[in-house]
Amino acid sequence: QNVTQTVEEEKPKPLTVQEIKQKIEKYNAKVTNCLLMKLNDDGTYTGFIKVHLKLRRPVTVPAGIRPQSIYDALKEVNLANMTDKRTSFYLPLDAIKQLHISSTTTVSEVIQGLLKKFMVVDNPQKFALFKEMRKDGQVLFQKLPLTDYPLYLRLLAGPDTDVLSFVLKENETGEVEWDAFSIPELQNFLMILDKEEKDKIQQVQRKYEKFKQRLQQTLKEARGKPG
Repeated sequence: QNVTQTVEEEKPKPLTVQEIKQKIEKYNAKVTNCLLMKLNDDGTYTGFIKVHLKLRRPVTVPAGIRPQSIYDALKEVNLANMTDKRTSFYLPLDAIKQLHISSTTTVSEVIQGLLKKFMVVDNPQKFALFKEMRKDGQVLFQKLPLTDYPLYLRLLAGPDTDVLSFVLKENETGEVEWDAFSIPELQNFLMILDKEEKDKIQQVQRKYEKFKQRLQQTLKEARGKPG
């Protein structure tokens, strides 16, 4: 059972540099791959997080643009700016993206980084980052504030993703400011909603058509029986 929590937990007290060093050492001792955390001289640290993409609705991307190459990434080439044409498609459900981030990287920056990697041009306000936890047989989701630091949460929880994992989902809180979207984006939302409505109607029609066929078959078989 999936449960989404909106109540914010009490934030842990900030760690000292010595406490961070000790936690990083314990963290790295539990890591079973090469995704270690590294402490910098200034007290910040870097490491990896994995984000599960659980997007139920299509996203908007540039039309006819090739995937980003390593050269583009190194040169920070934004391929999305090379065309004004847009198209929509569904990202693979529950795909996983690995990010190398710093302890100063915020939730907002993680969301923007994910959208850039997939060349998604939708407004970042449409999305939210959640932390997923398992407790008493339930899967609990808690929306993270945009100013939180995901790597700090990863450090506190340890490397086990069964204890804590990150999920990118649609922002369903109703807090989206529609005035912030452009007219083409709003028109695209209407097209998506229209498609979802038609798909839902077809699903209901198919359901009752199958039910109707079973009833007709049962009546036909009953008429063929004596008495």
